[in-house]
Amino acid sequence: MGARVARMFRNFNLENRVHREISRDKPRAAPRHPETADPVPGPSEGEGPSHSRGKNTPLLKHLRSLYVESTDPAEPAQVRRGHSLTPSTRRPLQYSVPLDQLGLMGLTDVPKGKLTLAEALKALSSHQQQPQTWTAEKIAQHYSLELKDCKALLNFFCPFRVQIIPPANAQTKRITDS
Repeated sequence: MGARVARMFRNFNLENRVHREISRDKPRAAPRHPETADPVPGPSEGEGPSHSRGKNTPLLKHLRSLYVESTDPAEPAQVRRGHSLTPSTRRPLQYSVPLDQLGLMGLTDVPKGKLTLAEALKALSSHQQQPQTWTAEKIAQHYSLELKDCKALLNFFCPFRVQIIPPANAQTKRITDS
């Protein structure tokens, strides 16, 4: 009931109050700061449409004195880290696996100083089986690697190390092949 009474007082003489508010003089806007007053300055004295369309001889002389020579940029596949990958910086694959399974087609050579996964596994397994024959120096020479990288590969990458941890006591059941 109270909302109905409040709405009656709020809407009483509404049209008359609206017309009175519309006909009242609007307040003037505050003056703008000189830097933000006019972002696009208008033509000053002496300038006009005829001034912007006329020839500016000093600018034309300067433009004629410029000479621009353009060349095409090098292709990104050929330039890498500041030098081009020529055939002398690449080496043929030493060992490969069927690449169709991995989605790699047509891989015939790799950059010097790099190995494919198959080559790395082959080098590690040959070093593990015959460490006197396949030393770090021989692997580095065979695969065109740096000696420090080859030593780090042999020291820190051990994919074939299998450790069988014995049970703590004899009563623990073990999984057997039978």
